[in-house]
Amino acid sequence: QIQLVESGGGLVQTGGSLTLSCAASEYILNTHIIGWFRQGPEKDREYVAAISAMSGGIREYAESVEGRFTISRDNEKNMVNLHMDKLKPEDTAVYYCAASVAGTWRLARDYTTWSQGTQVTVSS
Repeated sequence: QIQLVESGGGLVQTGGSLTLSCAASEYILNTHIIGWFRQGPEKDREYVAAISAMSGGIREYAESVEGRFTISRDNEKNMVNLHMDKLKPEDTAVYYCAASVAGTWRLARDYTTWSQGTQVTVSS
C-alpha cells in the first residue's frame, strides 16, 4: 500500500528555489515523524530533514542544507513540505519522504514507509 505520495520535483538553475510536497493520511501525519532523504548519482541515501508529528514543533536539518531548506507541516492539507532555497548542483538527487514512529530521525533504517521519490535536478 502506498501511504506517502510525493510531488514537486523538477529542473532548477543554481540559486533557485523549489518546494517538494509529501501527501499522507491524517493518521500518518498525526503519529509519525516525517523525514526527507535524498540519493544522488553514485551516492548513498542521505538524511536531509525531519519534522515531528502533530504540530511539527521539532525540526532537524542535515548540515549540508541547514539555512537553505525549510521543512513544515500543513495538517489541514495532510502534507509535509520541503522548501529548498539557494539550490546547488550538489543538491541534485532523487528525494524521498518517509515516515517513522521511533528512531534517531537521521537513519534511513528507522523509517518504515517511503514515498516513490521525485527527481530534483539543479543545473549550472
